[in-house]
Amino acid sequence: MSEYHIPVLLDASVSALVTDPSGVYADATFGGGGHSGEILSRLSPEGRLVAFDRDADAIANGIDDKRLTLVRNNFRFIRNFLLYEGYTGGIDGILADLGVSSHQFDTPERGFSFRYDAVLDMRMNAENGTTAADIINSGKEEDLEKIFRVYGEVENSGRIARLICKARETAPITTTGELETALDQALPQFARHKALAKIYQALRIEVNQEMRSLEKFLSGAAASLKPGGRLVVITYHSLEDRMVKNFIRSGNVDGKAEKDFYGKVIAPLRAVNKKPILPDEEEISSNTRARSAKLRIAEKTDERRGI
Repeated sequence: MSEYHIPVLLDASVSALVTDPSGVYADATFGGGGHSGEILSRLSPEGRLVAFDRDADAIANGIDDKRLTLVRNNFRFIRNFLLYEGYTGGIDGILADLGVSSHQFDTPERGFSFRYDAVLDMRMNAENGTTAADIINSGKEEDLEKIFRVYGEVENSGRIARLICKARETAPITTTGELETALDQALPQFARHKALAKIYQALRIEVNQEMRSLEKFLSGAAASLKPGGRLVVITYHSLEDRMVKNFIRSGNVDGKAEKDFYGKVIAPLRAVNKKPILPDEEEISSNTRARSAKLRIAEKTDERRGI
């Protein structure tokens, strides 16, 4: 396994996940295999791990271990694949690290980073689907404004959308450099990189349908756990963290709790940690990706006993 990604909150997340060394677990976001490798190190010969990733580079980075089943697909389909693998009675734990891998950011041709002048791609699965360039050049102005406002929380999202539409009238915007040039007058002088980071986050989320996939994943994960099974999720931005927190609390990503006849919230999970676990200063200093990371842990309720 080539080490092309430094996993965040490694010990805290895996310690929360693995409660039975002989159990069955899933790593919903294999990436560089860091979390999977640590999970396998804590499993007995009888333990099993099913890992998911839609990125061909991640699959090529697989771990040679007979206890591991590696699935190349979107984690939104986790329920279907676990049933296909025969785990009909539920599994013991599921981990998801929602961040983009260091490898994806550091590979110029993937177009995830404005540090390089490269093609605007941003697809997690680089073999099919809509690219960031497709969205930039074909999206309506009002749709682009909404993408930047909702997914990037960009303050001047309207102006950003107008500048893109104006620039593409002359020629298509196909590279990161061309996008930055088009937006130059709207980027604050002393917070240029921060503004670009928000714009790129919004495009990446739209390209990969991340919020829709996360919602499907959370429902599928809750349905795939046995009573007492753990869901462990590492988030990096407020949108996904809010969705995870709401789902754990209420059973849906909107946070609108349903209650039974006795006024009890009907939800498949209960929070193990009231507040998210954060990386310490030492980890943040050695891994800048950890700066915004939050770890949330939940446990599947025993639906038969209503707890």
